[in-house]
Amino acid sequence: MSSPAVAPVRLDEVTWEIPPSARPGMRVPARILADEEILRAIGADRSLEQLANVATLPGIVGFAIAMPDIHQGYGFPVGAVAATDARDGVVSPGGVGYDINCGVRLLALAVGRDELAPVLPRLMDELARSVPTGAGRGGALRLDDAALDRVLTRGSAEVVEAHGLGDARDLAHTESGGALPGADPAAVSARARDRGRAQLGTLGSGNHFLELGAVERIADPGAAAALGLREGEVTALIHSGSRGLGHQVCTDHVRAMEPLLPRWGIRLPDRELACAPVGSAEGRGYLAAMACAANFAWSNRQVLAQRVREGVGRVLGRGRAGAVRQVYDVAHNAPSPRSTAAAGCGCTARGRREPSGPGAPASCRPTSRRPASRCSCPGRWAPPRGCSAAWTAATRPASAAPATAPAGCSRATRPGGASPGGSCGGSSRSAASRSAAPPPAGSPRRRRSPTRTSTAWWR
Repeated sequence: MSSPAVAPVRLDEVTWEIPPSARPGMRVPARILADEEILRAIGADRSLEQLANVATLPGIVGFAIAMPDIHQGYGFPVGAVAATDARDGVVSPGGVGYDINCGVRLLALAVGRDELAPVLPRLMDELARSVPTGAGRGGALRLDDAALDRVLTRGSAEVVEAHGLGDARDLAHTESGGALPGADPAAVSARARDRGRAQLGTLGSGNHFLELGAVERIADPGAAAALGLREGEVTALIHSGSRGLGHQVCTDHVRAMEPLLPRWGIRLPDRELACAPVGSAEGRGYLAAMACAANFAWSNRQVLAQRVREGVGRVLGRGRAGAVRQVYDVAHNAPSPRSTAAAGCGCTARGRREPSGPGAPASCRPTSRRPASRCSCPGRWAPPRGCSAAWTAATRPASAAPATAPAGCSRATRPGGASPGGSCGGSSRSAASRSAAPPPAGSPRRRRSPTRTSTAWWR
């Protein structure tokens, strides 16, 4: 199942713990939220070893926590959560990751699946033409230094107000209003700026996608009402992040921190956990650059959302574009300071942000649940081969049930061409080819990270 050195002890049906005694240097226990089946899958890679390593970070409080989606990452396992005391703790770029503020934006298209079905091929072509995909691809926007600085500082608001892409309603339904405070463009290297300058409004590669889906069934009417979703409504789910700019920010600061670890008296079991004291010049510099990358990512998804609206307008009529409504935009990985009573102390901690916590978009707060940011991200709460248009997963991972559970999905192939990929797995086929059953209620599924950049459709 896992290395004997980090073998977890069962605490209850869905909670496991690696005690600090399991390996030298652990400052807190490591907790894993998983059932037996998921835990067996987790044991196939170095996830648990990496989680135990995270528990050695200076200043960590409470636990190093693994969500059910955990899989091996860079230093930190993907799907891990950690908080460090800002007074004497560290910040580790690997904990945020290379795609800073990789996240999802859900749009409700205000059209039923039956109405859209006859013009589906046209819409798919419009989206394929207007949304650049692939590593290194640029978009239609080209930003000079001053314009890029404003995006890095102000985030989505700059795209809305200066470029007219979206409106204030989008900002109200975006986590933190689409911008983190403390961003300083001077902390972003010239190389990072050059990599991101032309990439606003692009998906990228890997597991990023633009996916069309439909709300098949409402399982939680209250949550669906709070999110403004109805049965049969078509949705668009955008999954992308900070592109080359964010990747370079992480690269730059890992390289800067690693040789300075002896100066700070920090010894780590894995150099990929390179970190800096939160209050150090290097720690502050990373946080300022990280906030810039997070703001770039929100701006990127803002532009992508507008491209979806424009495509809807070209296919269904200009008036229909304005009816496309943002449900939410949340980040998978962007840390935020907050006061907490972790481990019995009243400290300020840093960890991965919770969509239902401070900064959550307004549409997500009334549900008291997490929004559906896990449907197609690698290893997230995903039905097998299915594309969830809108999940609202409960915060109890092992017993979470989707608020809306689409019955199935399929890849969409552009006429006469190859499929750009899909979130459903399997080979490329034309629309209405592959289907998948919904996940059993209360049964979280974990899957390995696929490689895809897709525009997908349902059965």
